[in-house]
Amino acid sequence: MTQLPPRISKAVIPAAGLGTRFLPATKATPKEMLPVVDKPAIQYVVEEAVSAGLSDVLMITGRNKRPLEDHFDRNYELESALTRKGDAEKLARVQESSDLATMHYVRQGDPRGLGHAVLCAAPHVGDQPFAVLLGDDLIDPRDPLLARMVEIQEREGGSVVALMEVEPAQIHLYGCAAVAPTGESDVVKVTDLVEKPAVADAPSNLAIIGRYVLDPAVFEILRKTEPGRGNEIQLTDALQQLAHDEKAGGPVHGVVFKGRRYDTGDRGDYLRAIVRLACEREDLGPDFRTWLRRYVTEEM
Repeated sequence: MTQLPPRISKAVIPAAGLGTRFLPATKATPKEMLPVVDKPAIQYVVEEAVSAGLSDVLMITGRNKRPLEDHFDRNYELESALTRKGDAEKLARVQESSDLATMHYVRQGDPRGLGHAVLCAAPHVGDQPFAVLLGDDLIDPRDPLLARMVEIQEREGGSVVALMEVEPAQIHLYGCAAVAPTGESDVVKVTDLVEKPAVADAPSNLAIIGRYVLDPAVFEILRKTEPGRGNEIQLTDALQQLAHDEKAGGPVHGVVFKGRRYDTGDRGDYLRAIVRLACEREDLGPDFRTWLRRYVTEEM
């Protein structure tokens, strides 16, 4: 009887960055804890992992990231105060983050790039496929990208990256994929990857966005990967090797995402994400949309 591969259950969330684009707000507060409406950005990412069936979450952190651990831990003093007040609604919202998943934390130490951050997860992940979610990309829960990626990885093996079409002039801001079609409209086979190419050198306008489902073979390649662009160990370089040599742990597939994505890594996009999500909330949306229309009409 053929033994089925284990169901993917572990997610890795790199969260060691300094958040310099949001200074001075991030001088003492991790960028991942900046609120998007009324939840910190990092909670949306953990919720996405959980909704895709991943119950074990490892965060790769650094100095001054203790608030991340506190947020996903119990706060008995606050819970007791809310219980005494009989505020069941707020109590449930406070407890929600601590009940989401089994949380683990490890410090990256030297900030040597995304590839190095992923490599820090090797002792925890072991020899099983796993997901990587970057906190700057929030994916709307109505568009289950990660669940689709897990499905493709479990069927095809190897690794899966999330791809999204961008304007050709913007491709230099991303890792870029050369691809070949498959029999599915939203799935491609990745034949090559280039980190932040010049516009003239880009093999496509398909950008890698912050979701990956990786074969554990990536760890051995990352251990041997020399620092690349920005003197950092690039995950894209390791995935490029897997795409070129399937015997090393490939193939690499891509899921082309056409859903709703909110970029919280840029100040302008962060504000737009808050407005879009607030407008769509049942409890906030009606009043907020009315005010926003009036503000744009009368004040602008």
